[in-house]
Amino acid sequence: METVRTRIVIDPMTRIEGHLKIEALVDNKRVVEAKAEGTLYRGFEQILVGRNPLDAVQITQRFCGVCPIPHAIASAQALENAFGIMPPPNGRIIRNIMQGANYIQSHILHFYHLASLDFFRGPDVPPFIPRYEADYRVPKTVHDTLLNHYIQAYQIRLKAHELCAIWAGKMPHAASIVPGGVSIIPRLDNITTSLWRLTELTDFINNVYYPDVVTIAEIYRDYFQIGAGCKNLLSFGLFDLDDESDVTKRKRFFPMGRMANGKVGSVDPKKITEDVKASWYSSASHVYPGNGETIPSPTKAGAYSWLKSPRYDNQVYEVGPLARIAMAYETKSNPKVVQLVDDTLSKLQMGPEALYSVMGRHLARVVECKIVADEISSMIMQVKLEEPVCTDHKIPDSAQGMGLWCAARGALGHWIDIKRGAIARYQAVVPTTWNASPKDDRSQPGPMEQAMIGTVVEDTENPFALARIVRSFDPCIACAIHILEPGKSVKKFRFL
Repeated sequence: METVRTRIVIDPMTRIEGHLKIEALVDNKRVVEAKAEGTLYRGFEQILVGRNPLDAVQITQRFCGVCPIPHAIASAQALENAFGIMPPPNGRIIRNIMQGANYIQSHILHFYHLASLDFFRGPDVPPFIPRYEADYRVPKTVHDTLLNHYIQAYQIRLKAHELCAIWAGKMPHAASIVPGGVSIIPRLDNITTSLWRLTELTDFINNVYYPDVVTIAEIYRDYFQIGAGCKNLLSFGLFDLDDESDVTKRKRFFPMGRMANGKVGSVDPKKITEDVKASWYSSASHVYPGNGETIPSPTKAGAYSWLKSPRYDNQVYEVGPLARIAMAYETKSNPKVVQLVDDTLSKLQMGPEALYSVMGRHLARVVECKIVADEISSMIMQVKLEEPVCTDHKIPDSAQGMGLWCAARGALGHWIDIKRGAIARYQAVVPTTWNASPKDDRSQPGPMEQAMIGTVVEDTENPFALARIVRSFDPCIACAIHILEPGKSVKKFRFL
């Protein structure tokens, strides 16, 4: 039989945060090679060098308008590690509340305003048209309900932003997160207004968001067999529960850990490295981020992405809600997660292996959103009005620090090197750097690339399956300088 090979290019991949290009080589309707290409260069690492270390918390939040809170927390934790301090209980709890609110906003944003239109049509008016048609299967009555929920979700996201801003001062880009804790002094009205907004958010999550995801999953059951990816999972954990100075020993609501070949293990930060063989950087490859550099090289031969290739012990790992939920489920560290995952999979008559898929990522995200919303209520009630919120500190002349945390989209690391009282080196490894990474020094494709390989593309003129796979990871590539790659493409698509 004659081999028919087609190169597909989706550029830009829309309904994500940032700029991403996807290439896929299709052989007789099946993807045999895939590339996830980050097409922008940020340069924040250079911006931070030479500045006062306290600037890092504010500047790194500008990586992203969707998830500034985890960057603020990871940066503050890196500074605290360097300063040798820990926040008091109030500071730790208030940070957790802000992070939880940001998770709710981000997860609802992803399903309704980024991914849901992969599964049902938007209105036949701009900006929803023009569009590429997919295999929309949602019945008319269900479609109208989903569309109403799509619109309702805008107001709900506003409520989540308001919940965060009560403690953060403003959103996006919090004003109150500082090294040592937070700067806001809690009052009774912070607690009462937070609980009021949380009630509305919880009602939407339980009665709208969760049922909608289950409905889509029932209709698109075949997407439980699509987009599995590397099946190695990594999480730095979420919501600090104690003041242990060693982040690898700190108790967290979602624990730090990893899964490889189905086995759960601990995390040794020193085993994290970044390869740049296929990245537009001339920095040294296979280096621990604490010693890393970010030196752009836009004409580098053989490179195809502005993203580096983070690896743990030379292995490819996926990060995100799937990693956190799968590990909590596997270790049974959180009974609420186990019960909700079992109930959800039972509704769909699926086993746990179904989580490793396009639809599994959507399920993991909504399960996490429900769990987090329930937990925030207890966090709010733990705030003590008369107790300290921040620990005093002094900027050392020289020190190094590391902050490991989980943004909504996955494992997030910040590393800082202070010399002569200023930032001498700053490196951040963000979730999508893991998930959308290009091939590493061993030519191992990144998680998103692996998830596309093997996918059947029935119509190369309309490769909607690839868009669904990519969006299930909820890519987030922060906005900055745009670098364009000249050249002629065989097939090029722009998904709306």
